[in-house]
Amino acid sequence: MSGQCCGPETSETRLRDAAYRRVLWAALAINGVMFTVEIGAGLVAGSVALQADALDFLGDTATYAISLFVIGMSLRARARAALAKGGAMALLGFWVAGATVWQIAYGGAPEAFTMGAVGFAALLANAAVFALLWRYRAGDSNMRSVWLCSRNDVLGNCAVLLAALGVFGTGTAWPDIAVAAVMSTLALQGAWVVLRQARGELGAATLGMAR
Repeated sequence: MSGQCCGPETSETRLRDAAYRRVLWAALAINGVMFTVEIGAGLVAGSVALQADALDFLGDTATYAISLFVIGMSLRARARAALAKGGAMALLGFWVAGATVWQIAYGGAPEAFTMGAVGFAALLANAAVFALLWRYRAGDSNMRSVWLCSRNDVLGNCAVLLAALGVFGTGTAWPDIAVAAVMSTLALQGAWVVLRQARGELGAATLGMAR
């Protein structure tokens, strides 16, 4: 009787997890490619907003990779992975902040056309990931956080497009700088949250092992 009750549920869960893994692999590939494209375009165009958005793609790539590779591992292992991710996010966030300051002091107006074209491509990429993750938006906290991250990325891409329009309209770098500053700040705040939570989980795991 119990087998009839639990068997189909276990099979359904396995099928769902397998489908979710495929979606995460697709999202990881899309984000990895777009990071490479956007960081190069940001450097060539002189756009710190594109560089900041590329940072976001890299952070998402790390998120999907961690979600894939630490499934079933211990809390201690997951916390260590999160510490590494948070540290990388912080370093890249500081790098974008430094690039923003340099742009204010020495840079000129970025290439608006490149900003717009690459920003639009990034928007399409994130929209595709958003669509892939849509069916998992009401799942557990991990699934929901990944979907919310994708939703916020779409909003970030819209901000980059607005920055490109601002640069085109004003002929100055200030719209690009403003968007980059906001995105860098959000990245650093996210890194702080991840690092603080990971340290707490690592401490809890260590205490549990001591007992």
